[in-house]
Amino acid sequence: MSPPPVSPPPVIEVVAAVVVAADGRTLLVRKRGTAAYMNPGGKPEPGESHRDALVRELQEEIGLLVDPAALEPLGSFETDAANEPGHALLAHVFVLDLASTEHRVAAEIEESRWVEPGAPGALPLAPLAAEHLLPWLVRGRR
Repeated sequence: MSPPPVSPPPVIEVVAAVVVAADGRTLLVRKRGTAAYMNPGGKPEPGESHRDALVRELQEEIGLLVDPAALEPLGSFETDAANEPGHALLAHVFVLDLASTEHRVAAEIEESRWVEPGAPGALPLAPLAAEHLLPWLVRGRR
């Protein structure tokens, strides 16, 4: 008798931003009550486009007023969810280049850090950042 089929993990769909300062550092955030640092973003609301969801999330989480046209689509990435064990993550990612590093932590964000993509230190990183987005920056955004 064969084992029962394994169900795929539930998928959490989000939007995320690779926020890059003029000096090449990138912004990572940590949500309240969690350990992993991740790219800013969140879950789209019903009927909301990925771009509009990210504009809203960036304003709510880190106080950035972003022109939707400034968000450059990078692609969609699948990985493990950072804070929901047993869940997969589907992230629709955009790049946002900033001239200034000024922002403010708000909503569910407890802390933010500007990090060198190739040397984030001992920060615990979310799989999306560690496996996909920081390596992309290290490769020179190719």
